[in-house]
Amino acid sequence: MALKALANGQRMLIVADDIALLDRIDKALWEYRPEAFLAHGRATEPHADRQPLLLSSECNPANGAKVVALADGRWRPEAEAFDRALFFFDEAGREKARAAWRTFDDRDDVVRDFRDLDASKDENA
Repeated sequence: MALKALANGQRMLIVADDIALLDRIDKALWEYRPEAFLAHGRATEPHADRQPLLLSSECNPANGAKVVALADGRWRPEAEAFDRALFFFDEAGREKARAAWRTFDDRDDVVRDFRDLDASKDENA
């Protein structure tokens, strides 16, 4: 998702309360494609405003991002201010994700799309 956002000239904010999860995402961004580095940084570091991909524990786009990825399975109402919000959750967070999904049932201004990333891995194997 981050690669697609960057290819479209967009900036992305990646949010998680869990610092260990942000560490894993940070590492994955470094190692994703050795030949094509995905430039990124942390909101707590200098030059956060320059980062195309910004890792943060807060849903505050210091980098001017219009795309947010909520990576820890916790919906944040602040995500509604973005042009696009990606909401990642695991099986344990499925019920909370369904509750968040239902909050948009009567909203004509929101387009919802569900993708099971585990299922797509099986299809691409």
